[in-house]
Amino acid sequence: MALDRILLENFRNHPATLLEGAKTFNLLVGDNGAGKTNVLEAISLLAPGRGLRRAGLGEMVREGSAGFAVSARLGGTDAVSLGTASAPGGTRRLVHVNGAESPAARLAEWSSLTWLTPAMDRLFADSAGARRRFLDRLVLAVEPGHARLAARYEAALRERNRLLSGEAEPDPAWLDAIEAQLAETGAAVAAARRRLVDALDAALKALPEAPFARPALTYAAALPSEPAAMAAALAEGRRRDRAAGRTLDGPHRDDLAVVLAAKGQPAGECSTGEQKAMLIAIVLAHAGLLDRARPRILLLDEVAAHLDPTRREALFARLREGEGQYWLTGTELGPFAAIRDEAAVWQVSEGAAERV
Repeated sequence: MALDRILLENFRNHPATLLEGAKTFNLLVGDNGAGKTNVLEAISLLAPGRGLRRAGLGEMVREGSAGFAVSARLGGTDAVSLGTASAPGGTRRLVHVNGAESPAARLAEWSSLTWLTPAMDRLFADSAGARRRFLDRLVLAVEPGHARLAARYEAALRERNRLLSGEAEPDPAWLDAIEAQLAETGAAVAAARRRLVDALDAALKALPEAPFARPALTYAAALPSEPAAMAAALAEGRRRDRAAGRTLDGPHRDDLAVVLAAKGQPAGECSTGEQKAMLIAIVLAHAGLLDRARPRILLLDEVAAHLDPTRREALFARLREGEGQYWLTGTELGPFAAIRDEAAVWQVSEGAAERV
């Protein structure tokens, strides 16, 4: 089962774009600014979160329109319809599954969806927060319940920060209760991340060094991973955190440490080409971990144009082995010659897509 029908309405520069008859490989070809990445962004909203650009709802609404809507059908024996739209006034995002309103977190139960975009090329030199968001998205594709755990952790974190930043001394008993909840959910969030990192690292070690550079991964945590120990550490840090007005340590400050295995060099210090190759290796290894019971969808924005022919061939070969569905963009068909005959192709121009 995979996506076989996608409709964009008043989304970015697309007034009404329908894509039907999707295949394993799906190519969106067109000039820069035509709206190719907008299609990928719309698909990315069929997963929990803010999509591949992390944009606000208002940014995604077509100019002059009141709101946007994206709908899709997961084909197969028992087709499932998924939809998301901006609520009136753009205050929140609405989600529907088979026509019934649903929490956004439930979208992860229907598909394993992830992506790779040019903006992610600087991931290893970016902030720890950017790497945590990347890691959480990978975890979510494997463990759908991660979204709910992360939301509960963030809610408890906001409450603790509110108490710590207030003028009055917070009630120790209330802090005890909040920290117990924070530690319980935080330990679960950190454990899920660590499981994913360990599984990814093992998968990467099984890959050859070439043609993609092989990274070694470590989950770098600031606090103990056991709930009781984490709660004790939070209690011990109250005075320092109150002075700062926020919680200084916890899973919200953890990081994904990446090293180029062949050199033992931190990824942030590697060349741009090495960083790109490591990022692709991570995404491909992750695809191999996804549950085959849910459709596996990978969005690859402008990835082929920046690879040499050897790496392009290796990329397509790995994708064929992955048994997923792939959506790729490019300005021309040339880089996709190896998969052109087996792909569905749309020419994208000025917010419209025509099957070719």
